[in-house]
Amino acid sequence: VPMDMFRSLLFVPGNREEMLTKAAGLPADVLVPDLEDSVPDGEKEHAREIVRDVVKTLTQAGRTVIPRINALDTGLARDDLAAVVGPNVYGVTVGKVTSAWEIEQVSAILDGLEEQAGVEIGHTRLIPWLESAMAIVNAYQIASASPRIVAVAIGAEDFTNDMSVQRSDGGDEVRYARSVVAVAARAAGVIAIDTPYVNFRDAEGLEREVRSALPLGFKAKFAIHPAQLETINTLFSPSEEELEYARQVIAAFTQAEAEGRGSTSLDGKMIDIPVVKRAQNLLAFSDTIAA
Repeated sequence: VPMDMFRSLLFVPGNREEMLTKAAGLPADVLVPDLEDSVPDGEKEHAREIVRDVVKTLTQAGRTVIPRINALDTGLARDDLAAVVGPNVYGVTVGKVTSAWEIEQVSAILDGLEEQAGVEIGHTRLIPWLESAMAIVNAYQIASASPRIVAVAIGAEDFTNDMSVQRSDGGDEVRYARSVVAVAARAAGVIAIDTPYVNFRDAEGLEREVRSALPLGFKAKFAIHPAQLETINTLFSPSEEELEYARQVIAAFTQAEAEGRGSTSLDGKMIDIPVVKRAQNLLAFSDTIAA
């Protein structure tokens, strides 16, 4: 799966076999069988067994599977990893990471498990969750801690809990943290994934939240309910207007170049190399989605 194809990542509780099997037919770019927050303590081991068994089915159905494991300090992470590492798992997402050291620990565990599973060392990608003040302060160090990392996620519920502030619908209390995660991701050359929107019956609220994440540089969002997928996929994909404008930009620039000029204008706005590059990237992304 090309990395830039992440728009929507759907959580499915790891202890709910029927939900996991059904998820194969849902329009999520990535399926995230959850071993962490959505699984009660007494069910952790059971969830692990279910996820281990269902992963192959999902991969064979052409799905990208990235289970979420428990945080390193819970003592559950190693067993979680042992259950899922193998040829059918694209990567794992790790809850509550606070430092680059934790990424190094997880990576070392993965090296050993990959060797046992007979897959190439480095095969298992990583998506750390940044969900505390400490994680935000260490955001770039975490995002760049390992070549396994393909994306980083902001977890707003845990972050606001750590800060002892109320989580609001407007999201002022997480704007700084989201900005930090998006900038750190870009600096590390990985994707920024936005926090799940927990009021899953509120479609307008979800759209508002995605629209506030887009200008910060987020390229994807976690979903906790299948009803959220269409909105997320649509809003993180270029619109027809944007694509049409991108084509006009490239046409105008190509003409200017033919006339020996390094910049031109379109609709009263200057068109130069960075603008053209953005247009080219947008069209390439659109082709990836279509494919």
